[in-house]
Amino acid sequence: MKGEGKMAEAKSKSIDAASIKMIEKAARDGVNTAFDRAETMKPCPIGVVGSCCKHCGMGPCRVPLPKGKEETPEEKLKRRGICGATAETIAARNFIRMVAGGASAHSDHGRGVAELFLAAAKGEASGYEIKDEQKLLQLALDLGVEIGERSNNEIAVDIGEICLAEFGKQAGELLFLRRAPLKRQEVWQREGVAPRGIDREIVEIMHRTHIGVDQDYRSLLRQGVRAAIGDGWGGSMIATELQDILFGTPTPVLGKVNLGVLEKDQVNIIIHGHEPLLSEMIVAAAQEPEMVELAKSKGASGINLSGMCCTANEILMRHGVAIAGNFLQQELAITTGAVEAMVVDIQCIMQSIVTVAECYHTKIITTAPKGRIPGARHIEFDEHNAMASARAIVKTAIDNFPNRGSNIEIPEEQTYQVAGFSHETINYLLGGVYRASYRPLNDNIINGRIRGLAGVVGCNNARVQHNYGHVEMVKELIKNDVVVVTTGCNAIACAMAGLMVPEAAAQYAGEGLASVCEAVGIPPVLHMGSCVDNSRILMAAAAMVKDGGLGDDISDLPVAGAAPEWMSEKAISIGQYFVGSGVFTVFGVNWPTLGSPEVTEFLFKEFENMYGGMWAFEPDPIKGAHMMIEHIDKKRKALGIDKARERVLFDMAMRREL
Repeated sequence: MKGEGKMAEAKSKSIDAASIKMIEKAARDGVNTAFDRAETMKPCPIGVVGSCCKHCGMGPCRVPLPKGKEETPEEKLKRRGICGATAETIAARNFIRMVAGGASAHSDHGRGVAELFLAAAKGEASGYEIKDEQKLLQLALDLGVEIGERSNNEIAVDIGEICLAEFGKQAGELLFLRRAPLKRQEVWQREGVAPRGIDREIVEIMHRTHIGVDQDYRSLLRQGVRAAIGDGWGGSMIATELQDILFGTPTPVLGKVNLGVLEKDQVNIIIHGHEPLLSEMIVAAAQEPEMVELAKSKGASGINLSGMCCTANEILMRHGVAIAGNFLQQELAITTGAVEAMVVDIQCIMQSIVTVAECYHTKIITTAPKGRIPGARHIEFDEHNAMASARAIVKTAIDNFPNRGSNIEIPEEQTYQVAGFSHETINYLLGGVYRASYRPLNDNIINGRIRGLAGVVGCNNARVQHNYGHVEMVKELIKNDVVVVTTGCNAIACAMAGLMVPEAAAQYAGEGLASVCEAVGIPPVLHMGSCVDNSRILMAAAAMVKDGGLGDDISDLPVAGAAPEWMSEKAISIGQYFVGSGVFTVFGVNWPTLGSPEVTEFLFKEFENMYGGMWAFEPDPIKGAHMMIEHIDKKRKALGIDKARERVLFDMAMRREL
């Protein structure tokens, strides 16, 4: 099959050399990709700023931007939907519906993990077992589960049932809210945004945004915060905690990244999506001697497994499996002509991969009952017999190896990275075995070697140059002594740019940050996992407050967040729960409420008075980085640590006085 792709100015589409080569190859092969579609399909100018309402059958209603600050009553009346909804109501409804979509995605992921966790604890899911006993017991203490002389599986059953109950809870508060600093909990209670149950807050968004229900943008946005907190401190945190117990808490591991990890003489299987439940089994199945021998019988020298998007981050952190690329590279990986199977589950899967695969020999295999694609082969994941599903998938890929054509081009680009910096690992690296602590990080922020901390996360977006925003923002931050923690596609972009090895500190980081990285032996950019693992960043921030010296709340910390190339609703939910947790957060590309100056002003300014954190929008990644640095400096000044302090060695008299 030949697409309608045309030779494009590939260098303007990506900063990654491997991606540029594959964009050019796709053009030669007549394959249409997201890069081509982004060039030819322009966004709706009303929809992109959040002023288009299609929530009922009378619409869509397109409300134009105000012509000036001073509108006449007649002009204001013209800027309403048929039902009378104002631009503010429409923008707020659209915004929190994005929060609901993102929170649903991550929280449904968490629900699936909890269901598998409970099945494994009951012995109903063969192949799965508890791999991190210490974290199991710690979580039991956190949730008030009796330990005593009980077995790990008995404890795990109670934990699984408690976690599953959090989704349908109707009253009270989510249990993991207790992990936040007390002052933060007081803010949530004061503002009325402490989530009662994960599902309840998402459903309430859908109800409030139905025609004729909540029409006050302040009230609507409050519910958006409530649902987003239910994602970050609920569904996402449940997913991360239970995955760590089942599959092992990540520790530093060396891996490779980029399309060059594909092998010309091996069966290439790419696992793409977000849930590690099946991918863990595929990793095991691909290593079985019988499967390797089957691959050799088909003419291959072995089986090469690699990841794409957040599933890639999961299997990298726990098994060292190489990463083939991030979101905008999924079509490009198939374009190499060397991929036997792309195995997908949920989230961020382009429907176009089936069309691209028709131009080559690649088989697209869907595995989730809630994530099917027309034209793909479906091999459903059965958690009660997961290894059988995994073997069927691996065998399908092996059987496809002889169907390779001669149109194969694998870029040579691949980069080393160190990943696996979970909250627990950072705690250990900074404090040691017996006194694990964030205190050394706090001390180096106080003494000024480290300016502050930034969480830079999020997707790729075909409307901007692939990876440029991610890499340039992170480079600017670490150059200014801001240590960066990252997840998702940003983490993959930083790895491809060589920012995730300890040697990067000397090359890219400021003198103070570089000295700390050298002393601890870590990169200046720390890979904390997949996008659902942004809950690890919340835990790290809470730990910084707990260890003292930097205020009483997350909003007091010299920290900031960003998603320079965001595109998914999940990113909006993530940003909203960081803002609701007290973090200044900058987004790039575009902003979905610009159609309402009132709503935008509320998010960008009034939110800080309410939650201690607020949103900002800046499409230029360098300018966005300096907005974050300016905020970090403001927090340092408020803490009284903005000036260098002379180190004083106390003598005995001074100690007695102290």
